[in-house]
Order: sequence, then C-alpha cells, then structure tokens
Amino acid sequence: MVWFNNATLFRLTDAPDAIRLSEALAKRPFQPCGGLDWFSEGWVPPAGHLEAPVYAARGSLMVSMRREDKVLPASVIRDFVEMKVQEIEDKELRKVGRKEKLALKEQITDDLLPRAFTKSGCVSAFMSGSWLIADTSSAPRAEALVSKLREALPPFPAALPRTKIAPHTAMTDWLAAGVAPGGFELDEDAVLKDGSENGAEVRVRRIDLTSDEIRQHIATGKQVAKLGLIWNEKIRFQLTDTLQLKRIQFLDVLQDEASQASDDRESLFEATFILMSEELGELVEALVEVLGGLEESQASAPIPGPAKADEEIPWPM
Repeated sequence: MVWFNNATLFRLTDAPDAIRLSEALAKRPFQPCGGLDWFSEGWVPPAGHLEAPVYAARGSLMVSMRREDKVLPASVIRDFVEMKVQEIEDKELRKVGRKEKLALKEQITDDLLPRAFTKSGCVSAFMSGSWLIADTSSAPRAEALVSKLREALPPFPAALPRTKIAPHTAMTDWLAAGVAPGGFELDEDAVLKDGSENGAEVRVRRIDLTSDEIRQHIATGKQVAKLGLIWNEKIRFQLTDTLQLKRIQFLDVLQDEASQASDDRESLFEATFILMSEELGELVEALVEVLGGLEESQASAPIPGPAKADEEIPWPM
C-alpha cells in the first residue's frame, strides 16, 4: 500500500524534472552490502509492480530508497577478541598489549563482517509542488534520503521548513483555548513537557483535551510537544514540535474513495497515490497557514511548477 504513516517535511525551491530524476536514480540502484561494507543505500521502484525508480502521477513524483545494514554486535566482536587474546597469551606466555588488541579487533571485525546478518528497510517520499514529504518519523533517515537525491541530481535544494509561529507555541495556545483553528480539530492525545530542569513530561491518550485537567498542566508552565489532530474529518495525525506528522491515519472516507477507483493493482496504486499525495499536500499547506506561514526567506522562494504527469518515465537499463 502507498498510504504514508509519517511525514517529515522539506521545502523545495526548484522542481525536479521527472525524466532527469528517473535517469539519475537509475544509475544508483540499491545493491546489497558487499563483504566488508557496513551498510548500503540505493534506489528501488516505489512498488512491486513498477520498474522505474520514479513514479509520476498528476504532478507528483514518488521515490523509494532502500538501506541495508550489517548486524554485528560489539559484544560478539569483544568475545572473539578476548578468546584470541587468551589463546595468544596461553600459547606464547606473554601479555597482549593495547595496540595488538586493537589490531586483533580490526582483523576479527573484517573476518566476521562478511558473515554478519543484515537488516534492511525503505524510506519512500513524494514531491509535489513546493514540498518533499518523506514517510518516516526519523529525521536522520529523511536527511539521508535528501542527501542521496542531492548526490544523484545536484544541487537539489531542499530545506526543513521554518514557520513564523513555532509549533510548540501554537499547539500550547490551541490546547489552552480548547480549539484548533482552520479545518483542524483536537483529537484525544497529547504530550506536554515542563521546560524546567526536572523535565517533567505528561502523556495523555483517549482523553478530552478541553478538560480542566489539561488546562491545569498548561497553567503550571508545561508546553505541548505532541498533539493529536484531525484535519477536515479526513486525516488523523500527531503533530510534533519539530513540525513532523506521526501516526497518520487516512480515515474511511478517503480509503473508500481510493478503493472504488479500480480492482486491479496498477489502477488502485495510482488512485491511492494521487489521493494520498493531494490530500496530504493540502493538509501541509493548511498546517503551515495556521502556523503563520513560512519565514520570509522560505516564503519568498519560487514555487516550482508541477512535474508532467503524462511524461513517460524510462525504465532503468
């Protein structure tokens, strides 16, 4: 499925060309880790039925980066080093020094690495208008995806958005007032933090956020770090003080609309992606608006034109 669960946002100042981007990413496909590699990153098709690394539909582009990491716990390396040190000391009747231990550790690591288990995962993202939205709640993973895009198609100007009103300030005000502005409404979960040295934290779930109990926490100086919101009765999510969207749920009205598009896999994927990208893009624009808009340096940036949805994306060679 193509429904995003999280959203880390980047502001684009130039629209990537669909064909150029696809050709660039096709030159950097994902390859499994080599013998002495600790990790590997590369581009894969955004869905199993696709072959190109870029999927284009109605002005939006979707990409997916796969990363594979070797799993070699430090404790395993330490055990092998200790065994080797003991073997040398017993056999040669001498003490193994620090430098020799470091050399042994490096040698043993190189010996074990080709046999290590691996773990892998994908981070998908779509670009639409002036936004890149990555399906991850991990800032380092999102930054890694943008860095790989820069490598493939430099300079690829993308930056974390900065709004005139800080998210924690706005969320605290909304909770104090018991209402959110625009098409947003308070949900039933929040995280409030005390800015003092003790760093007290309060997590609430399935509770009326307009209750006196919540207002009392705000009255004692706590600020909202995460807040559950519902947008236009279509999307439920948790907004963070770093302007990330977590635990995104596309409600039944959207999922039903997508499922009615077609029964075959290709058409369903296209309908779901178009609906998801357009609705999530509108949500982001509405969210930025209720946060006072972007700072002048970002608001004045040229808005890129949409990618051509009818362009044919070349298959990778």
